[in-house]
Amino acid sequence: MPSIAELLQPTQVHCNFAGHSRKKVLQLVAESLAKESNDKESSTDEIYDGLMERERLGSTGLGDGVAIPHCRMNCATMQCAFVSLSEAIDYESVDGEPVDLVFVLIVPTDENTAHLETLAVLAHIFGESEFRQRLRAANTDEELRMTIITIESELAAQADAPAVINS
Repeated sequence: MPSIAELLQPTQVHCNFAGHSRKKVLQLVAESLAKESNDKESSTDEIYDGLMERERLGSTGLGDGVAIPHCRMNCATMQCAFVSLSEAIDYESVDGEPVDLVFVLIVPTDENTAHLETLAVLAHIFGESEFRQRLRAANTDEELRMTIITIESELAAQADAPAVINS
């Protein structure tokens, strides 16, 4: 499974973006991903339509101000983008709270497992209040990118640490 550090290109991180709606945020991400894509078939409209189609099935707003919009596309590799919003927006999240952290994942149609592992890592990161606070404290695109990469490496180090047994 590729790590978030490997997947998340510096050009795909947008800190303090002023997106006033879910559609506006997903449009920005679609434009950004299409511009950088090596897959000529990945146009802005195809990415945006794929993300909106997934949202119509049910909001990808997880709660605690976080959304992980995702969709499958005819592309060669997984792609992602990460946006922190300057003001939280209504996202029809499960907890009814507005969203200010949006992590977008585009998955190749023939990919069956790696994206699930990536989603599990993201769920762990965004499930921890301390991690969300650290991400929200970032002030630049690079700081936001390095913060999520640092958190991912901290989690990996914890997972590799030997278990301590108290007797």
